[in-house]
Amino acid sequence: MNQKNQITKVAVVQDSPVFFNKDATIDKVISLIKKASDAEAKLVLFPEAFISGYPDWVWTLQPSNKKVMSEMYSALYNSAISANDDSIKLLCNTAKENNIYLVIGASEKNSEASNATLFNSMVYINNQGELLGIHRKLIPTGGERLMWGQGDGTTLHSFDTPFGKIGGLICWENYMPLSRVAMYNQAVQIFLAPTWDSSEGWHNAMKHIALEGGMYVLSATQALKKDEIPDSCEFKNLYAEDREWINKGNSCIINPKGQVIAEPLKAEQGILYADIDLAEIPNQKWLFDSAGHYARPDVFNFSVNK
Repeated sequence: MNQKNQITKVAVVQDSPVFFNKDATIDKVISLIKKASDAEAKLVLFPEAFISGYPDWVWTLQPSNKKVMSEMYSALYNSAISANDDSIKLLCNTAKENNIYLVIGASEKNSEASNATLFNSMVYINNQGELLGIHRKLIPTGGERLMWGQGDGTTLHSFDTPFGKIGGLICWENYMPLSRVAMYNQAVQIFLAPTWDSSEGWHNAMKHIALEGGMYVLSATQALKKDEIPDSCEFKNLYAEDREWINKGNSCIINPKGQVIAEPLKAEQGILYADIDLAEIPNQKWLFDSAGHYARPDVFNFSVNK
């Protein structure tokens, strides 16, 4: 039986933002989008908190150092985005001009309320330049809670595209079994996992999620060098003097069988590409479908509080 050709090229960016500089970071994002589009990618994923820097200081500074913590929060806030600001409009225009779907991690202000709390968010934009939605990380991990608020169930989004349904979770949200179930139940075919985690444990988890969900998994991690952090950031001095990489990356693309089809980049900045074929999904799910014949709704109840 011949199946319709459903092959699409996708891209995963492994790079660094221009720390605490939203405008310069957006310029860099635009350049990377154009590069991915020139390579004929139809979807490009950027890492967690790419706009405009991951707050790695929460793992090095003492929380009781309120002066520095406040300064760092202000810097993160000043380089964050809002749902309808000019940065989003510029990214929307760029996605349209390059006929590409864009998903990118960012610190996002709660513009619907105080405009002063930040969320760890992933922004979805389609190839028509439309903002599809923003997902806010349900629970920041450990020290991240000093910088980011908690999201809620209203932003557990998925979106139909010409090349399959996309959706995803941010970093260690992916370790929350019920968060994954919420996405599986939306029939996600291309699962997006922007992260800061570059560990082998994370890489192995991505293989498991691809198998569990019977879907393609794209994982995007920042690759950040110490000299890319501004000298004005006090926490920079807490790293070892000879340390070159703060985060070495380890981004990857995995098929529904849990096989790596774009090998991880390590200690390197660049873009990963892979061709994905949706025909592989039913080939995998006939045997195991976690949201289908393996769901057992007669045994288990599941709901999401929207």
